[in-house]
Amino acid sequence: MFDSHPDQGSASDIPPTWDSILACETRIADQLLREPAPAAAPSIPPGLDEMEPGPALAAFLSAIEPDQLEGADRVAVLRAHQRMANHHQAHAYVAMTAIRDAYTDMRQAEGREANSTFDAEDAAAEIRAALHLTRRSADNELTLALSLAERLPDVLAKLRDGSIDGRRARVFDNQTMDLPADTARDLASRVLPEAGSLTTGQLRSTLGRLRMEVEPHEAALRYASARNERRVVIESTPEGTAHLHAMHLPPHRAQAIMSNLTSTARDLRGGSEARSTDQLRTDVLVDMLTNGATTSHNARSSSVGKEGRPGRTQRSLVPDRRGTIHLHVDLDTLAALAEHPGDLQGYGPVVADVARQVAAESAESEWRFTVVDPPAGGQVSGVTRRRPTVNQRRAVTHENATCVFPGCRVSAQECDVDHVVAWAEGGRTELGNLAPLCRHDHRIKHQAGWKYHKRPDGVASWVSPLGVGHVAIETDPWRARPPPNQSG
Repeated sequence: MFDSHPDQGSASDIPPTWDSILACETRIADQLLREPAPAAAPSIPPGLDEMEPGPALAAFLSAIEPDQLEGADRVAVLRAHQRMANHHQAHAYVAMTAIRDAYTDMRQAEGREANSTFDAEDAAAEIRAALHLTRRSADNELTLALSLAERLPDVLAKLRDGSIDGRRARVFDNQTMDLPADTARDLASRVLPEAGSLTTGQLRSTLGRLRMEVEPHEAALRYASARNERRVVIESTPEGTAHLHAMHLPPHRAQAIMSNLTSTARDLRGGSEARSTDQLRTDVLVDMLTNGATTSHNARSSSVGKEGRPGRTQRSLVPDRRGTIHLHVDLDTLAALAEHPGDLQGYGPVVADVARQVAAESAESEWRFTVVDPPAGGQVSGVTRRRPTVNQRRAVTHENATCVFPGCRVSAQECDVDHVVAWAEGGRTELGNLAPLCRHDHRIKHQAGWKYHKRPDGVASWVSPLGVGHVAIETDPWRARPPPNQSG
């Protein structure tokens, strides 16, 4: 569609200048005006999803009206706009770094002593005034810009080519900020190829697990240091309520508490109960902490009624329930022969010491375990304290760590077991036709008409009501483990 201009040379031969970029955009815009506008076409041009961000894509998108397109094409246009936004975000960070450099150059030209801290402060003030940001926001943005430019150039390059967005770039920075630059770059290079397909939560978990593997001793020290900072903090809100934060808890204890609260809340649902699961979890927590731990199914009075009005009470049950957690750990780590991180289902990676503690601890909770022997490719699962369960539900939660909707990280333990092919449509109640869906995504599937099937590797492949395909990216390291090498 566009004329070629061989006299310009390749991008690697001649660096682009402001005048050449303006000239390129002007030529593209002129041709778009001379030729039929893409907005009038019933569909988008082939290859739009693969088009790199830059002047050509920007000109294309400026001539497209999404509301004139089919549903699936509107999704492709959304992705293209997001790539352009990522591209511009990268260049904004480059500009912030250049402003810092300008203050450094000014200091040197005036013969003043080099001071990178002052240069950054001066640049942050310039950015703050130019973009009307708070001081903290300007500091945070410049800190990220400098980190990407100096510590994580590959992450900045991926942001520039549209592969990841600013939120994911910030996750890379947060997860590697206390690592040596070489280690940070190595970790980033191992995750960057798939980063654009992961949610920020999945990306954070993946990077966290990798850094535990790369520096197990340092990870254990960081964990111990953070545990020493454990505390409970109360915070007032503008609405007159309060937030209660329990900080730096052992992750397995926190997971067991949340499992307890969720299971108890679900027991209380039904009948005339109008409170949501979130409200019930909160009321159960308040009842347990204000009235003391219970050892029977005696009723307790909740501090807030169904309608949330002070002064009205709602009788609720706080049963003697034990929290359930599911730990994944390799056999070498369990035997203290290695320091690989474990994984708490629905939470994420934990340091080796915590994994061993969970496996060995004799607590009043039900501890479920999955021990993996990588060389043998074997996996043994079980429970340390048995209670009546449905075997198929247990098998489903062993096969899937989380809800199988794309990007969802709700633990499979807290999900509904869904028939992939509905029972009413002839679907059978067997493992190959069962998968965990959280209550929200289960409702969305039936309400909006999402469809999915399980691929031969067990991964869920979805099709949205607009006809767009999506894959639930598998981030469980235990399930994704390759088969043992049979060669030799």
